[in-house]
Amino acid sequence: MDREEVDRALARLGAEHEAIETSLLALQDHAGRRLLEGAELSGTTKERWAAAEQAISLLWAHFDAYTGALGSAREIRARRRSPGAAELAELTALLRDHGVTLAPGAAPLPRGAAGGYPASLTGPARLSESLKLDELVERMNRWYAEVIDVVAAADSVWSALPARIDLLAAELQRTRSLAQSVGVRPGEHPAGDDLERITAELTSLRDEVVRDPLAFWSRPAGRSPGAAPGGGTPDTARYDAAARGLEDVRREIDAVLHVRQDAEERLIRVRDVLSRADRTLGEARRARGEVLAKIAASEVPAVSGPPTALNEQLAGAVEFRRRAQWHRLSPLLESLEQRAEEELLRAREQLTAVTAPLAVRAELRGRLDAYKAKVARHGFAEDRILVERYDAARRLLWSAPCDLIAAEQAVLRYQRATAEVLAGQGAPPPRAVRAEWEDRPGGTA
Repeated sequence: MDREEVDRALARLGAEHEAIETSLLALQDHAGRRLLEGAELSGTTKERWAAAEQAISLLWAHFDAYTGALGSAREIRARRRSPGAAELAELTALLRDHGVTLAPGAAPLPRGAAGGYPASLTGPARLSESLKLDELVERMNRWYAEVIDVVAAADSVWSALPARIDLLAAELQRTRSLAQSVGVRPGEHPAGDDLERITAELTSLRDEVVRDPLAFWSRPAGRSPGAAPGGGTPDTARYDAAARGLEDVRREIDAVLHVRQDAEERLIRVRDVLSRADRTLGEARRARGEVLAKIAASEVPAVSGPPTALNEQLAGAVEFRRRAQWHRLSPLLESLEQRAEEELLRAREQLTAVTAPLAVRAELRGRLDAYKAKVARHGFAEDRILVERYDAARRLLWSAPCDLIAAEQAVLRYQRATAEVLAGQGAPPPRAVRAEWEDRPGGTA
């Protein structure tokens, strides 16, 4: 190396030395490193931090060797303004060749240390080792990346999860107090059992996070070896599951509170629906008796009795309200509301089924009278055949019991006779009908 090459190398190495020193001091002051040093660790974090601590010691030992070599080179360069051949040869050996000798104990890495360190450091211990300055820096960079990866990941997990777990635990305690006030307790309500499970999960999760934060560090898929240290995010899957479970419990407790606030009104509504269903069934039973008396040869379905079971459950719900057992009242009241509406619908369907023959008779009577009025409008009220068939149908429809099948056939015969008479109107209509047409606007039918 000539003088200018030596000066450029010393300037570069001086800047590099300053940067390394700044990084090592920042590592010493890193909050994650201080926490790791004082924590009682376990699992993955314990293993990786043990290797990282050894790497930190070796980093400082190698930095001391780097500092010594740089100091020696500066001292040699400072001897003369224009160094001679001997000085240039000595500087070349220090700056380019294997001019750095590591002290005993600083060269080897103990067997069983974490992977990722240079292979030359994992063999048997050596008394000393000679390296180039560039090799020394490369080794230090690799160790620093390994250490900062552990420190930054642990610090990120500790910064993210314990505080969130504590906030969720505080919310859990408030929810537990509210649950006990409405009777939601373990062994008595599923939500109470869920609160116990979530409490145990949060306690266990916080202890695991504090002892083994790296177990909760999620690295991005396909992360390359040269990626920046600390890359990844805290794994919050278990925390998120506990938070969702607590939210489900809160919704259940809110439902119970809602029951407590409007239980009386809802019970009155259920009682009213059941009363309407009972009255409808009573009406269906009375209608069935009427149908059996007035309609002949008709299949009339039986009518069920009153909703006794639902009334008993309603009495139980009233008792739950009186005793403030809201957690028991909530599911029972929801079931009663649904089943009461179903009972009312069933009662209405039975009434419709029972009264169907009466509806058929009423429809036939209305149809018969409508055709009679039509015949009268066309002036055929005195037609002998129509009168006979009308009287036959009317006797059947207004007799008791009424034979619906025969009555329907009689009405159909009257309809056909009416159609035939009206279709055969080739001659001028009777005088009364003609006068009716002439009185209409336009003088046409």
